[in-house]
Amino acid sequence: MSLTQLDQFLSLRESNPLLAERLASPLELEDFLQLAREWGFQLTESDVLDAQKRAMDHGSSSSLQRIQAEESRRLRNFIH
Repeated sequence: MSLTQLDQFLSLRESNPLLAERLASPLELEDFLQLAREWGFQLTESDVLDAQKRAMDHGSSSSLQRIQAEESRRLRNFIH
């Protein structure tokens, strides 16, 4: 689909408490895509990856550092 479709899907949580509740906790990618399908959006893995890239491209340096720190902690936990 597109980033526009993904943005539309995510904006629904503002007006729908049930969807907001489902999106409040982390979801596996497949679960997220299935949830989107349940709401009538045919999103793909590429859409999600493009949205992540867009967020990284538009993020502040402090938010990018925070994201990198979280990623490195996960990697350390995986290695040990």
